[in-house]
Amino acid sequence: MLYILISLLVITFVFPIISKTVEENLEPFLFIIGILASITSGVLNKELFLNIFKNEFMYIIVLAVLLGGLLFKVLTDHVNAVLTNILKYIPLKFFVYLLIVVLGLLSSIITAIIASLLLVEIISMLPISRKNKININIISCFSIGLGAVLTPIGEPLATIVVSRLDESFWFLFNEFGIYIIPGILILGIFGMIFAKEERIQEEKEEEIIIQETNRTIVIRALKIFLFIIALDLLGEGFKPVIDTYIISLDTRYLYWVNICSAILDNATLAAAEISVKMSKLQIEAVLMGLLISGGMMIPGNIPNIISAGKLKIKSSEWIRLGVPLGFFIMIIYFVILFVR
Repeated sequence: MLYILISLLVITFVFPIISKTVEENLEPFLFIIGILASITSGVLNKELFLNIFKNEFMYIIVLAVLLGGLLFKVLTDHVNAVLTNILKYIPLKFFVYLLIVVLGLLSSIITAIIASLLLVEIISMLPISRKNKININIISCFSIGLGAVLTPIGEPLATIVVSRLDESFWFLFNEFGIYIIPGILILGIFGMIFAKEERIQEEKEEEIIIQETNRTIVIRALKIFLFIIALDLLGEGFKPVIDTYIISLDTRYLYWVNICSAILDNATLAAAEISVKMSKLQIEAVLMGLLISGGMMIPGNIPNIISAGKLKIKSSEWIRLGVPLGFFIMIIYFVILFVR
């Protein structure tokens, strides 16, 4: 059984990287793997599905994504007008600081998806070069990725963690706020470095060209719904592998192992790894490793994927700042967590 589950785990990690079709249809792919893993582990039954559908946070995040997307679509023109006026009175560097910090903190309430949609709209208006827009976007996505985990409605990873640990709504804020909030504030300061006002003529294809429609908003919400179900199935299906190999790992190794979140969605890894049998430090190591490394490359997190698609950022452009910044942040948090 374990060999089959390990094979499925390898497929889960590798196929989204090597297959563009799988990458573009990640939710149904993960759902199928989750079903297969649950069958292999012998846990696929009516009770499992009933428990999954009892998770009220799943419905909250899907509803937030749906209503937030529709509201954002209606208010886009008004948002652009307000931002144009704000930039007349607030220095650009301070505005960028506020952008990174506020979106990072708000993402736990308005969801990482809505925060990233706001981000690309705002960044597209900034009077700076494309290179600096990309850099500010990457730093903002690190901030959103960290902040969204503070409540279960922020992103699927948070929903899954709270569900699997059977904790309350404010559990993640209470346990991880002390690590995450200072990190967001420091990211805001770092982002100010790239807030250099420049009037640069750019070609049309460099601008945002993908527009939101009611259909894309509804499809996105349905994909999130399927995604969360798939993650629960993966978590239950891969539980024997986690109990046998992961939980026994030294916590410091566990932290660095999760750097693979740079190329795999961190919610998928959280579903496979998080267990009630883990110690508090193990959970901290898993989550912080996943959250930080998730910002290093485009596939690592939902905000990365959305903003890279709408701003047409190439993987090579993202890696140039994302990887060194991610490594630097991981070293800092490693010291905070383990050097005491």
